[in-house]
Amino acid sequence: MKPEVILIGGSAGAFNSILSILKNLDNSINTPIVIILHRLKNTASSFETILQNNTHYKVKEIEDKEELKKGFLYTAPADYHVLLEDNLTLSLDVSELVNFSRPSIDVTFESFAMLLQEKCCGILLSGSNKDGANGLKTIAENKGKTIIQDCKEAEFPIMPKAAKNIYDKHLELNTTNIIKALNNEYCKKT
Repeated sequence: MKPEVILIGGSAGAFNSILSILKNLDNSINTPIVIILHRLKNTASSFETILQNNTHYKVKEIEDKEELKKGFLYTAPADYHVLLEDNLTLSLDVSELVNFSRPSIDVTFESFAMLLQEKCCGILLSGSNKDGANGLKTIAENKGKTIIQDCKEAEFPIMPKAAKNIYDKHLELNTTNIIKALNNEYCKKT
């Protein structure tokens, strides 16, 4: 079954990989994408503008109670956890930091995995803490697709290594092969 959402989590060193993935996704792909990137709170950012300039998706920072729609790329706002509700709307949460992070990749991955199960694809990129490892395992345990960035390629391999250490069946791919895997999985076949 083709997953109905693509989740991408990352921290230090993940930004360039995210841009490369977005630039090279086939234009026929419209599966919703949710990006959870650790970033500074209370700081103006051009993150969404940069993403918009590198993708065919409509890029939007998540607002509370927003509906998950095809053709949209959603970004987690700084200092908010992102959850998926039963009615497939996105909600924002300000509960405690998880793995020293808010937004926490684990929180989002686990929330989506519990509701979407095998209809969820999680990708964990470079980062300097262990956030995302447990959430990616939860996606895998619910029969979703899971990918970690090749630890040799990741600028900060702590994050993908942590995921690999607790569950060794994730696909481990470099950025080029992540792009190929997504294009193979999601391109509309004519």
